[in-house]
Formats: sequence, C-alpha cells, structure tokens
Amino acid sequence: MAANSFMVPLGTPAPAFDLTAIDGGSVSLKDLEGSPATLVAFLSNHCPYVRRIEDGIGALAKDYGARLSMVAICSNDSVNYPDDDPTHLAEQARRAGFTFPYLLDETQEVAKAYRAACTPDFFLYDGDLRLVYRGEFDGARPGNKEPVTGASLRAAIDAVLEGKPVPQEQNPSIGCGIKWKPGNEPA
Repeated sequence: MAANSFMVPLGTPAPAFDLTAIDGGSVSLKDLEGSPATLVAFLSNHCPYVRRIEDGIGALAKDYGARLSMVAICSNDSVNYPDDDPTHLAEQARRAGFTFPYLLDETQEVAKAYRAACTPDFFLYDGDLRLVYRGEFDGARPGNKEPVTGASLRAAIDAVLEGKPVPQEQNPSIGCGIKWKPGNEPA
C-alpha cells in the first residue's frame, strides 16, 4: 500500500546518525558536514516506486558530484523483506549506478528520527544541515508515463547551491511504507 512522506517542518535540523554501509564501512552525519547541500534518501530495493526512479537517482548523484553530499539509508526489516538485505542492496547500487554510500538502519531508529514514512523519501539540507526540502523526486510513478527527470528534487538542490530560497510549496514523496520490524512501528 502506498504511503506519503510526513512533510517534516522545514528548518528542522538533520538528526545525527552513524550507520554501517553495505560495503562494511560506516558513515555518520559528521562525515557529510561542510557541504553546501546534503541529501539523505530513504530507499529500498524491493519497492516499485524506488525501482521506477533508481536510475534517475544514480544520474542525479553523478550530475552533482562533489557539490552534493548524499547518502541512502535502507531502514526496512530485511528478515521479513529479504530483497532489502545488504546483498540485494549492493546489487541495486550496481544496477542503478549509485556512487554514494548506502547505509543500513537495522534498529530503524534513524528512520524514526528523520520521520521517514516511505521509500523513496528525500530530505535535503542546506550547509547548516537545516531541512530545506522534503518531497518527491519528480512526478514519475509506477504505471504512469512521466519521464524520470528528478525535476522536483533537482530544482531544490539547484536553489540551495545557488544560495536561493527553496520554494516552500513542495509535493510529498509517495512510495512503499517503511517495513517496520514487528513491534517497532513508530508511535
């Protein structure tokens, strides 16, 4: 069943994290500090909404390169959803050309701290790590013919990089709800 992002209040500071990457290293929010723009994307491998745009996410990361700090986080319960285990996430990263760290939120505490609701769910922060955009990648969805361009997210990133305000009117992301471990659903 499709879920919408919660639309966390703009200006919210980025919650700290320190997570294991699918390649075995670790990445923390502190590792991303100092960039003019930081993107935290909650993704999964099995979700058709993510699959529809994953190549576009890989292209976005390549296009912005070092101007954008970026990580993806998978918070799904990989026991009940084995397509979201580290092996399958690594396959996805290769398939989609992800050039950014893909992190595992096994306790699901980071998803709760960010108030992530679905995959994909995008959180863009400015140089002070304050939320300036949360919402859709673009209008592409499973079953529609909208091209995967990343237009909504790219416009927000461009505004941050140019020192301009990001429009306050933003469309929520829509996707598969986070697959919470039994008894771990957010209150």
